This record gives sequence, C-alpha cells and structure tokens, in this order.
Amino acid sequence: MYKNLLEYIVKNLVNNPDDVETSEVQNSDRIVLKLKVNKEDMGRVIGKEGRIIRSIREIIYAYAMKEKQKVTVEVEEIKD
Repeated sequence: MYKNLLEYIVKNLVNNPDDVETSEVQNSDRIVLKLKVNKEDMGRVIGKEGRIIRSIREIIYAYAMKEKQKVTVEVEEIKD
C-alpha cells in the first residue's frame, strides 16, 4: 500500500523510472520503506537541501496516519 504510493511518486520524478526499486520491511513498531534509485536520479529525489525527499516523506507519513501506523522512508542509490 505505502510501497505503491512511494513508487508512483518517485517514478514520476526521475529520468530512469525502470531503475526505481522499493521494498517494505515491517518492524515491531513501524514500517520501513527502502527506496533505491539510479545514481543519476539521486538529486531529483533528494532535491535542493532535501526538500523533495522531505515532502515525499510527509506525504507517506500523512497517509500512514490515517491508518494509525508509523512509516519511514530510506533512500539508497543503486550500486553498479
């Protein structure tokens, strides 16, 4: 559910949408979404001073609050 929303948002931001990978890990008290993007797209996802990733996190967090869950988003670049 959250994974699909994150994937949808990010794929519409980046130049290489086929390289976007998301995974969801359930911990005891929260859900961790791991996002992997192409090295060239890191700037597009992070944004100037982290504004874009902060906005993405806020959207996911607000959506999760409706379900009374805690969700965090971690970003990694795809290794060659």
